[in-house]
Amino acid sequence: MATTSILIIEDSTDIRESTAEILQLAGYQVHQAPNGKQGVELAIKHTPDLILCDIMMPELDGYGVLHLLSKREETSLIPFIFITAKTERTDMRKGMEMGADDYLTKPFDETELMQAIESRLNKSANQKRIYSQSLSQLNALFFSTSGLDALKQSFNERKVRSLKKKQVIYYEGDSANAIYLVLSGTVKTLKMAEDGRELVTAVYGPEEYFGITALLAGEEYQETAETIEDCALCSLPKETVDQLVYKYPDVAERFIKILAGDLLQNQQQLLQLAYHSVRKRMAGLLVRLHNKNFNSNTLEVSRDNLAALAGMATETVSRVLSDFNDEGLIDRKAGKITILEPLKLQRLKN
Repeated sequence: MATTSILIIEDSTDIRESTAEILQLAGYQVHQAPNGKQGVELAIKHTPDLILCDIMMPELDGYGVLHLLSKREETSLIPFIFITAKTERTDMRKGMEMGADDYLTKPFDETELMQAIESRLNKSANQKRIYSQSLSQLNALFFSTSGLDALKQSFNERKVRSLKKKQVIYYEGDSANAIYLVLSGTVKTLKMAEDGRELVTAVYGPEEYFGITALLAGEEYQETAETIEDCALCSLPKETVDQLVYKYPDVAERFIKILAGDLLQNQQQLLQLAYHSVRKRMAGLLVRLHNKNFNSNTLEVSRDNLAALAGMATETVSRVLSDFNDEGLIDRKAGKITILEPLKLQRLKN
């Protein structure tokens, strides 16, 4: 069995050599580069299983390394972890948008290093399986043989993104340049009120798509998308979506059905906000989340997210959930909600 190889691109000799020593002791084959230019050359030559790369370097910085390697078919899917002392949100967001898989902030210890590497290598090993799953999931949306063939090719060229809990995918006002498919985990879309309160407009689980409305309308995203838990996503760029919509009528038809379904759901949500009591609204919300079957009968969702979804204060959420728990409708323990009586919740009177 071939030894797993890791490329370290770091201009600090001390950090590079100490990191290499740790990885070699763990049984990895290690390649080292003191700058971005040599790092790209070694990546092309050896095609490592994972790359650790500093951001601020001479010759070519980390962003440039990631950009060049993402353009080459043989290196585009290599797990890429930035090691950097820069912790500003804009720097982290730029790297993740370019396709980086993770960040290690200097100084990091041996445990952090090994956990990050093992996590990304495991995700990479499962990537072919995830691609296969994503394409089978797409059959439910795209059932035209020619359209599906084109879509398969498009997704085969894209990288599966692994995102951590509470990571922003895009912000309200960003240019709508892709649609997203959730492979695992959950994502919420939200808008911020002028007083800073958060209103969650939708929650998406596995096999569901988001970002469609803004992209097809040719506008900016009208809401922010953020992960509720660790997620795996695939994205399809606007150019590819436009080609599929114009070329295959059945693809356009299915997109229209998704948009119509979202519109009906939003109308229902407005009616509930206007006319339903807080108990009825919370019961309906729990039933909707239960029907999505994110985690069987158990929901791992915070009070803040429930409040934003139901349009009520967090204190009200706590009171209503306590009532439901006392009535035997749910079981609430350690931040988890188990739905015990979904039918009774659904039939709860206003």
